[in-house]
Amino acid sequence: MFYSTGRPVRTSVPGIRHPLFRSAESFGTAGDDRLDPGRSPSRCGKMAGGGDGVRERPGSGPGTGAKSGAVGKRYDPDRLFLPPDDDLAPNRPGETLRARLDASPSGRGTLLLARLLGRRPVEDRWRRALAAEQLVGAALDALAPGGWEVVHSVLLPGDAVVPHLLIGPGGVFSVLVEPTRRAPARVDGALIRVAGERHPRPTVRHARQSAARASLALTRGCGFPVPVGPVVVLVGAADVDVTDAPEDVRVLMEHQVPGLGALGGALHPDRVDRVHTVARDRRLWLRC
Repeated sequence: MFYSTGRPVRTSVPGIRHPLFRSAESFGTAGDDRLDPGRSPSRCGKMAGGGDGVRERPGSGPGTGAKSGAVGKRYDPDRLFLPPDDDLAPNRPGETLRARLDASPSGRGTLLLARLLGRRPVEDRWRRALAAEQLVGAALDALAPGGWEVVHSVLLPGDAVVPHLLIGPGGVFSVLVEPTRRAPARVDGALIRVAGERHPRPTVRHARQSAARASLALTRGCGFPVPVGPVVVLVGAADVDVTDAPEDVRVLMEHQVPGLGALGGALHPDRVDRVHTVARDRRLWLRC
């Protein structure tokens, strides 16, 4: 009710309780754990370690590397402190090759003259490699709805580059892209032989080396073992014979890349987030 002055007066009506003035007992835990004066305090919940007290939130135990926000969404606090200049997440497929082409002093006329003279400018090889990495990178990015993350163009000391680092439920993979001519290719141990080429390509060996370096860096950064599987994608080959391919290296054609999304059972989503956060830090790769 109101006085003539217009000031509100709070009144209490028997049997009616305003929601803003609930009693203390209504703020207990939900469900069967709500506090009850007639219930023993020892039944109010136990911690994961067996002692009495507040229950531990699911997924917030040691070793997960992630926390839960106010709305229950998982996040890794290390991402909040990653400087933008050191974050590799914005990298596009072929970012390193783009930088090389932009820094090349050769103009269009110089390249045209070199081609007319029968020479093969290195810029042409970079452009073919860039187109191949863009093709494979787009296929890998399309795996995101399945819980996969990709870091493109990871630069290692010594001018070595991991074109794509794939992280997801099936594990972690270092994806090396190799553009080839439109001809049959054959995997011969650590070498790849393309029909019509005089010398074999040591692509399988390079893929192993990149995967080993990536595994070492990620294991040190994450604090738990992170095996990395080497993958070679041959772009442009008419056919690939993998009869003699080593068991530890996957050799694929470009149309087989989406099949990597069917792999699973290797990493928990929390581990995927943690490895992805560590892999995004450019400073990590400077020490591998």
